[in-house]
Amino acid sequence: MALFVAALVVLFILKVIDVLLLVFLAILLAVYLSAITDWLEKRFGMRRWLGLTLTVLATVAGVASVAALLAPPVIEQTRALISGLPQTLTNIQSVLARWASQYPVLDQTELANPSSGVVSGLVTDAFGFLSGSIFGYVRGGGMIFIEGASVVVMALYLARQPAMYRDGLISLFAPRHRSIAVHVFDDTAATLRAWVVGQLIAMSVLAMLTAIGLLGLGVPYWLAFGIFTGLVAIVPFFGTLISTLLPALFMVASGDWLTVLLVLVLGVLVHVFEANVVVPRIMQRKVDLPPVLTIASVLIMGTVLGAIGLIVAVPVLCVTMVLIRHILHGEIYGEHGRFKPAVLRSTESWSGVERRQAVATKK
Repeated sequence: MALFVAALVVLFILKVIDVLLLVFLAILLAVYLSAITDWLEKRFGMRRWLGLTLTVLATVAGVASVAALLAPPVIEQTRALISGLPQTLTNIQSVLARWASQYPVLDQTELANPSSGVVSGLVTDAFGFLSGSIFGYVRGGGMIFIEGASVVVMALYLARQPAMYRDGLISLFAPRHRSIAVHVFDDTAATLRAWVVGQLIAMSVLAMLTAIGLLGLGVPYWLAFGIFTGLVAIVPFFGTLISTLLPALFMVASGDWLTVLLVLVLGVLVHVFEANVVVPRIMQRKVDLPPVLTIASVLIMGTVLGAIGLIVAVPVLCVTMVLIRHILHGEIYGEHGRFKPAVLRSTESWSGVERRQAVATKK
């Protein structure tokens, strides 16, 4: 019977995986809104609805201001990049063929043939992957608008009354398990908050440093490449790899080895600085994931859920590690305290459910 029920649960999850994904995205957005709202409550003693309103207004105003400031040059550079892409690919192919002809190992390969179309084929394959993963959501038309609005509305409700939803979920557990449920929810909330806030700041720092560095090196479309670097940084390892190689590939068309090398060095230095200085200071070691598990998580989630899976891979892994630490190691194996928590404990030690349970026990 237990196996039958478990099979039904798995089947149900597979059927509603898209809805669960929307709920998880709403939770991530609510974590961001709650982080700022909680700070306003503690710092200025604001009512929660007022703090949440100011948070939403400030966020919208900030996004609109950045868009108004950066959108025109980014759009102009992106259009120029796309319009000149065929000629750029031809130049890259010619330069690669000239370099390959100078080495006996490569002169018999397709790289040495200027008309082989190897570079354009790689770009076509990449565009085909994006068309099948990202653009598939865009073609939803009105559906993507409905889903986006649903995510925003759910996030607002979650950020407005987080304790109500938290206590409601905890009440579904048996009384003897509610204590561990409280710790799991607190740890999960702190982990997701650290990841969301840290990721947003790290993406901004990466975009700024990359744009400034590429501008200094005289790389065309430097602002577009900088914004792209910040956006793809949400995907660990693979985002770093693509954002480092892409501007260097475009500089191959110039035939200047030194500039190509400097662009690669810039990408490596910027990401090393972000990974070893910026992220640890922001997250304060609250999110410490093994690199192999992170890469495997990105590959698995990308295969299962497509482009959206790449975005939620790391937060899903964070939640999974919290569950493993508290339930598997703590409750099943009884290894309390053996594994160092990845997050600091929340300032709210008890939920409403736990407090009521304690009062009832005393009586």
